[in-house]
Amino acid sequence: MINKRLLIKNLLAHNDENSFYDKKRSIDIGPREGKAKFLKHVCALANSNPANRSYIVIGVEDEDNEIHGVDFFDDSKIQNLVNAYLENPPRITYENVLFPHLKEGKVVGLVTITSSGRICALRKNIWKYYGGAVFFREGSISMPKNFDLELRDVNSGVVAEIEQHARNNIELTLDGVIDFINHRHRDLPSHYKVFKEQFVLCWAGNRKHVGEETYYSRVDIELINEQVKLFYSALDEVSIDFDEDSFDIVEYVHLGLADQKKYYPLEKVSIRFADNGTYQILGELIFEPPEYDRKTLHHIFNANKALALKLEKGSPLKPAEEKDLLQFPATLLICFLNGFESAGELMYQARDWIRGRNEQAYESLKEAIRILRKVRYS
Repeated sequence: MINKRLLIKNLLAHNDENSFYDKKRSIDIGPREGKAKFLKHVCALANSNPANRSYIVIGVEDEDNEIHGVDFFDDSKIQNLVNAYLENPPRITYENVLFPHLKEGKVVGLVTITSSGRICALRKNIWKYYGGAVFFREGSISMPKNFDLELRDVNSGVVAEIEQHARNNIELTLDGVIDFINHRHRDLPSHYKVFKEQFVLCWAGNRKHVGEETYYSRVDIELINEQVKLFYSALDEVSIDFDEDSFDIVEYVHLGLADQKKYYPLEKVSIRFADNGTYQILGELIFEPPEYDRKTLHHIFNANKALALKLEKGSPLKPAEEKDLLQFPATLLICFLNGFESAGELMYQARDWIRGRNEQAYESLKEAIRILRKVRYS
């Protein structure tokens, strides 16, 4: 079983970016340009490594390998994005890997790319890249290639050695459990469970009972063996259920206009552990968004656009507008869910305008974009 934190350290220590790994300060798959650049790198790494895995490490400075981390990223639909845009798509996972020195909520992203064994190409146009384009790695750069399109295995031995050096051990696992319960979540009820005598899963959160149901907020769920954060949310509520073979999470989101808010089930995630030392994470979107009168939503959307214009210009807000800013992410999300496509783009644009201006609104906006991404790629 690979400890993903050790794997990242070994990748960074091996040498600079090359044909089997890349590193990024951050990625943004919201706008078309961000999607296109990410897909280009995935395509190039898959074609340059047909017989082994390749990796993208996210949250690391390019020049000196300093680890700054990025926000927790819910990857449950990222394979759908790759399948939609790439021919012969590789299998791809995005994992949120813990590093002790990073502040709460920050992780290092690890994208693992497993080639299909066939030449990967863009399925259709996106941004400035044309459908049919094929990319390969040339050193540390992902480049288009129009000739000599042949998959060659040149890195299997190197990658296998790096992964072997990242194997987990009992000491690291015990240290991880103690750190999770006694240090990082000493202010929350914390639990652990061992699955199949191999996998140690820890979770923490504030627990509350509604009738016969139990819900958790401020939830953090980690697979300790691999140092991977499986779920993290400072705002939403979840229900948790488990048996000897699986651990199930149902995530709820709090949506509504004015004071008419309620919890809606968003997604069910099942982590299923097997006797052969493997596990699967299966996600199912179960969301049925609330519907509202179009005339009311037009009024709300226009008010949000006017507020966004003031934010873009950096203009001071009136007290009533500061209050509206706290509702800005949730109401834009409701507009998007009711057919206002441009509300989604406005949410992405507003990130830079709100960051540093109102921390509470910015955190709410990040959560709203996370839900937006789930819905879009389902």
